[in-house]
Amino acid sequence: MSMSDTFWLVALLLSVGVCYKLPAIVRIGGNPLARQVGGLLIAATGVFFFAAPDVIEKVNDLTGIVNFSAPWVYSLLVGFSASCLLLIIKWRGGNERNIRRATWWVYGSYGTLLVFLWLCFAMGDHHVERLRDLDTYYATTPWMREMILLYLAAHTAAVLVTSALLWGWERTVRGTGWLHTGVVLLTVGYALNLLYDAAKLTAVVARWNGHNLDYLSTDVAPLIATVVGLLIGFGFVVPHIGDRVSQHLAARREYRDLAPLARTLEDVPAASAPVSLGRTASLRLRLTHRRTFVRDALRHLHPYVDTGLHQRAVQHLLATGKKPDRAQALADAAAITAAVARMQAGGSPLVGQPPIDLGEPAVISRALRALPSLRAARWTPSTESVTS
Repeated sequence: MSMSDTFWLVALLLSVGVCYKLPAIVRIGGNPLARQVGGLLIAATGVFFFAAPDVIEKVNDLTGIVNFSAPWVYSLLVGFSASCLLLIIKWRGGNERNIRRATWWVYGSYGTLLVFLWLCFAMGDHHVERLRDLDTYYATTPWMREMILLYLAAHTAAVLVTSALLWGWERTVRGTGWLHTGVVLLTVGYALNLLYDAAKLTAVVARWNGHNLDYLSTDVAPLIATVVGLLIGFGFVVPHIGDRVSQHLAARREYRDLAPLARTLEDVPAASAPVSLGRTASLRLRLTHRRTFVRDALRHLHPYVDTGLHQRAVQHLLATGKKPDRAQALADAAAITAAVARMQAGGSPLVGQPPIDLGEPAVISRALRALPSLRAARWTPSTESVTS
């Protein structure tokens, strides 16, 4: 696989992250951090796309300026570095005044650097087109040398500062799940970025001293950059995708867990039947409807729940070795089952008994699977067949 193919592949993978963030980028009033992550991913995609040798040659031809791609790609890389630094500063949060001061410092310093970068290019002699080894070929050329050092210095400074911030932040986000995973990926990515800068600088300094270590710049550094691009891209995207996937799986699990209780409560006369939304309805909407139905049905059923039966069930289950939480859930399920049977049989509400606090519906619903079905058996205080 050629370098162009490798860079295009990385750009393609990063563009997937851009597509994922696109709604947040274009949405007015959306999450500003999400939009900034999307903008950063666009910048990263641009770096790898325009750094591909085939694209470098095409851009040079289109502009009619030999090696025009060099300051253009360097500008994208510097802009990406500044964007990463800004995002980390805002992502970490803190005092608003300090954040604003740091933001303007980054804008001012990196904006000034970009101006000098283009001035150096304009004043330098760059008449020989170089698609892969421009850094080392022009390492000793006046003004081009300064341009190369400027972009490497800016990139190295951003990497050092961002790495320090990430290293300190990583300790504070341990145990936060996907956010910690993203910070770890970013930390590793920026650590490898230092190796990229070291390889580039070593090759350039070697040229100053009459040695040839160009392979560090033309072969090693691009390989490191590929890994870095993927790690940083995943580092920014994984926390958002991971949280959404986790929330979706949790919602699906709760929807499935509530099914036995929803089926048991379908025959509660005072409760409206659960709305059938069909498979085309969103999981969130279906879960909301199921939660609402279960809550309303339990409220109507509550006067029929036998508190004494519930207490005897808890005592019986504890005596048989069940743990307190498990005993409570099974007793809740048994009491609800008996209450539904009482309503269906035309029994009257129970009055004068102390109130009972039922547990979480999803927990009760899971416990229902361990009881005889409503139509196959009835749980009574003397039943010894309650299983775990």
